[in-house]
Amino acid sequence: MQIQPYLFFDGRCEEAIEFYRRALGAEVTMLMRNKDNPEPPQRGMVPAGSENKVMHANLRIGDSVVLASDGHCQGKPEFRGFSLTIVAPDTATADRMFNALTDGGQVQMPLAKTFFSPRFGMVTDRFGVSWMIYTVE
Repeated sequence: MQIQPYLFFDGRCEEAIEFYRRALGAEVTMLMRNKDNPEPPQRGMVPAGSENKVMHANLRIGDSVVLASDGHCQGKPEFRGFSLTIVAPDTATADRMFNALTDGGQVQMPLAKTFFSPRFGMVTDRFGVSWMIYTVE
């Protein structure tokens, strides 16, 4: 059994995918747009003009899968009450990923040595997704 986070970017999913490709080396293993849905959309679920928006995407980041969608395309993604956590294999990777996620984002706790990790930090990225990065190196 696995738990996979599903993030709804409310119209900014393609932008987020490209950002995570650059920042984290994410690989898109599947992407389906609203127009590719073989079934007619349920009434009120897909706003007019959002045919090219992402209905569903799978992103592989390291050994994990993150699912993503544009959702209702309202332009106001909200991510509250959780953080995605990356356990980096070494401090250089932790530094690189943390710095990449800060581009357009906000550092919550600078990446630094702590009592439990040679590197630990928290950042909210440009989409409002909270990340914790650490290494056990």
